[in-house]
Amino acid sequence: MRGLLMIGAAAFLAGCVSTPSLEGTRGATSFEALQLMCSPQTVDYGRDAQAVYETFFDAYVANRRGRLSKEDFCAFQAAIAQRHTSEATSSDPKVRNQWVAFFNEQRARAISWRASADPTLRAG
Repeated sequence: MRGLLMIGAAAFLAGCVSTPSLEGTRGATSFEALQLMCSPQTVDYGRDAQAVYETFFDAYVANRRGRLSKEDFCAFQAAIAQRHTSEATSSDPKVRNQWVAFFNEQRARAISWRASADPTLRAG
């Protein structure tokens, strides 16, 4: 339960930095398109999909604005996909919490990358 609250808090904070929704945001790159930039297959993130999309989108903004290389962007996605597959779907709360801790660190990295590339996030 604590893990879900942590993801919820990350999603709430992510919403503050204007990130598109899985339901569709006009003009935003889709979750599927972001995944296909790095791999011919997409990952089903289940209940974590919105938070993962927001994280990928923030990293994508940094990539698009030259602050994150495509190689680093793809490595970032691959690491999240690998950890999600091995930890997020576990029925063991300790393993699930490892995913949450890892993901929250990645979320913070993506927000930091986006903030370094997007001056509207530094305006206060």
